[in-house]
Amino acid sequence: MKYYLISGEASGDLHGSNLIRGLKSRDPQAEFRFWGGDMMVKASESNEALVRHYNEGAVMGVSDVIAKAGKLLGNVKFCKQDILSWKPDVVILIDYPGFNFKIAEFAHKRGFKVFYYIAPKTWASRESRNRKLKKFVDSLFIIFPFEKEYFNAHGVKYEYCGNPLIDAIDGSPALSESRRVFLSRNELADKRYIALLAGSRKGEIKRMMPAYMQFADRLRKYDGLNDMEFVIAGAPSRSTADYEGYIDGRPYVHLVFNETYSVLKNAEAAVINSGTASLEAALIGTPQVVGWTSTKLTAFVARKILKVQNHIKFISLGNLIVDRLVFKEFYMEEFTVENITDEILHILNDNSYRAGMIEGYNEIRSRLGSSGASGKIAEKMIGLISARN
Repeated sequence: MKYYLISGEASGDLHGSNLIRGLKSRDPQAEFRFWGGDMMVKASESNEALVRHYNEGAVMGVSDVIAKAGKLLGNVKFCKQDILSWKPDVVILIDYPGFNFKIAEFAHKRGFKVFYYIAPKTWASRESRNRKLKKFVDSLFIIFPFEKEYFNAHGVKYEYCGNPLIDAIDGSPALSESRRVFLSRNELADKRYIALLAGSRKGEIKRMMPAYMQFADRLRKYDGLNDMEFVIAGAPSRSTADYEGYIDGRPYVHLVFNETYSVLKNAEAAVINSGTASLEAALIGTPQVVGWTSTKLTAFVARKILKVQNHIKFISLGNLIVDRLVFKEFYMEEFTVENITDEILHILNDNSYRAGMIEGYNEIRSRLGSSGASGKIAEKMIGLISARN
């Protein structure tokens, strides 16, 4: 069968790559064409299958959407034409709702099967999109247990087969590799370090890195922490140029690409810009603090949305999964160098506090269910396509 997948960011590339592997193992004749990234290319074993790389059009927030509106509309038009030309058996949309809802409506009206994998977060904002899920999507695949109650309440049918992130992490060589090997490979000194994850989009990095560097400078001034190092997990598809202007003059700050899990695993703690990375840190077992900031326009819109969606208590997936604050998260005005520093000091100096966070991580993992989700999802998708042919 022919599978047309669309993801628009790094986390979608990860989930898309695992799904491609699951589909290939169950459908030897599988053909793929996709919008995604390097991980999906590797999983498909085909550079030709990549239509557009996500770093060409990734946006975050209202300001980014406005700035890149012309390019986004051009990509939507091209995608529609590409689907018509390739004639897939199914169009699989992976998160990225601003783009993917346009494609869902088009593909549905043109008679293509439409699956939505990694549900759009209508439980956090824009509940009106649930009507589009009902109207234009044949099957919705969710990956968080708290989404079941929400979609049941709104009459949106779904499939839940667990969370594929567990497979991605547990199957990673990073978890079995020694710290010594990781440090040696990246020419890092055998010292304690804090992991820094600034997000995958250029705009996020630009907003987060100044605060991260101020935090690094500040933390090293405390007694006993003068030799603390910092390792930035470089985002997929980004380059050294995106970070070097902030790092210059700080020999204790290092940049490592393509080893996020290793960076997290061997860190004393992590400062993370929310998103999938905070859940990855929880599943790996790295104590963390989440900080998030954005443009004034995006923040204004976000506040309006959260005021309406007043049942949303947290911005981090791990905390949402267990419906309590397992790790601190600082949003907009609360995201200050002082708050981040104080929380990291708490993590480093209070063993009982650290242990409580790890205990919360165990609860998060338990709520997500067992392993094998990517394979189960692939099997379910193939069955649904075959049943309707």
